[in-house]
Amino acid sequence: MEYQFREVENKWREFWRLNQTYKVTENPEKPKFYVLDMFPYPSGAGLHVGHPLGYIASDIIARYKRLKGFNVLHPMGYDAFGLPAEQYAIQTGRHPADTTRENIARYREQLDILGFSFDWSRQVMTSDPGYYKWTQWIFLRFFESWYDKKQNKARPIAELISVFEAEGNANVHAAQSPDCFAHLPFVPENGVFSALQWKAFSNESKEQILSEYRLAYLGEAVVNWCPALGTVLANEEVKDGLSERGGFPVERKKMKQWSLRITAYADRLIQGLENIDWTDSIKELQRNWIGKSAGAQLRF
Repeated sequence: MEYQFREVENKWREFWRLNQTYKVTENPEKPKFYVLDMFPYPSGAGLHVGHPLGYIASDIIARYKRLKGFNVLHPMGYDAFGLPAEQYAIQTGRHPADTTRENIARYREQLDILGFSFDWSRQVMTSDPGYYKWTQWIFLRFFESWYDKKQNKARPIAELISVFEAEGNANVHAAQSPDCFAHLPFVPENGVFSALQWKAFSNESKEQILSEYRLAYLGEAVVNWCPALGTVLANEEVKDGLSERGGFPVERKKMKQWSLRITAYADRLIQGLENIDWTDSIKELQRNWIGKSAGAQLRF
């Protein structure tokens, strides 16, 4: 007797959809288990073989844990913002919002055909304003904060301004770059200014000083610039001096870039790894990603 796979699979996919079989709700009586896949870039007309290669393995784990009594959260989403989606739109000559929307619909259709047990009620799409408003919110929190080494935490920039107005910066121990005031001729050579000096600075000068304290700041950095793509690329996106996408020449040049003062909280990130139930190999990857190193600074 021939196996009518189309009828059988269509029947159960529809059953799962109507009954929301894989939708998860909070249940404190069950142990929790979180299975997260890398979201695909909807920058093509469909999935490639590398997508299900990983998703099948994680779906097996998710199903196994459900059968073992765990409350499994297994969501899916689309990494729909950035260069890949833009390049696909350029290649097709169409608006990225339209191509992204169509690609996502196609990806979803293919993912459903493969029968994955995703909780689609938790879907994330990074080009959705409802999502990226939170990345913007996080950036603003960084911009409006400085790192107090005495308290070992970030504090509002407004509190730092109050300190400057009351006593200057002599007693402020903040995370900053070495010689951070060297390019500001109006700041004393030793980098210390009084409350009177602070009040005498122009608004523009004050903003330049505050930029040396903010956790998010605009500064010059050597970057991978790709003229053909018109954007800065991460090291992982460059291979043998060419862009991974398109194979265009990449040059190293200094440019103004928004940066985050990640060195300020490197210690807290490293210490926090000890509180996370991850394997030692994953923790080591995270330590290397944080990239804290100890060295020496010499002046001649």
